[in-house]
Amino acid sequence: MKKFLAALTAAACMLTGMAVAQAADYPTADEVTVKVANSGGTIFPVGNPNVAYEKYFTGRTFLAPLTSGQSMGVANVTFIDGAHTFWHIHHGTCQILVAESGSGYVQIWGQEPVELIPGVVFTVPEGVKHWHGAAPGKMMQHLSIMQSNSEVSTEWLEPVDAKFFESLRK
Repeated sequence: MKKFLAALTAAACMLTGMAVAQAADYPTADEVTVKVANSGGTIFPVGNPNVAYEKYFTGRTFLAPLTSGQSMGVANVTFIDGAHTFWHIHHGTCQILVAESGSGYVQIWGQEPVELIPGVVFTVPEGVKHWHGAAPGKMMQHLSIMQSNSEVSTEWLEPVDAKFFESLRK
């Protein structure tokens, strides 16, 4: 585990010098970094606006891949202002979520939501419908760890019910 964390830290250090591409209507990565610091911080970079997947999220997210071209994908995902995924299913892999900062939730279909706070590790089994992201009005960061190969895919489904999501506000 120590070697794995050391490799992640090294990757994060290499990525922190990368330029940040901006997308319309996104706060800057610097603004989000300040929010992250005020929420307890993280050692990983915020990354770039997650424009490619924004149609499957409510709100704004940032993505910082920490590995590339390997059989195991690791990314730091930053959710701001209550942003969260739609319901979705990962085929061909489980997904491990490691909460780093802020406050959020993960929910498996038919089960109660589980709070994601720094230090919580949650494994979503392969083929299981779920969603995850920041709590209402909060920000949250987590690492997403999944196999990365041609047999892995994500099936995006419907949005999380807005009234239900808002009921999670503390």
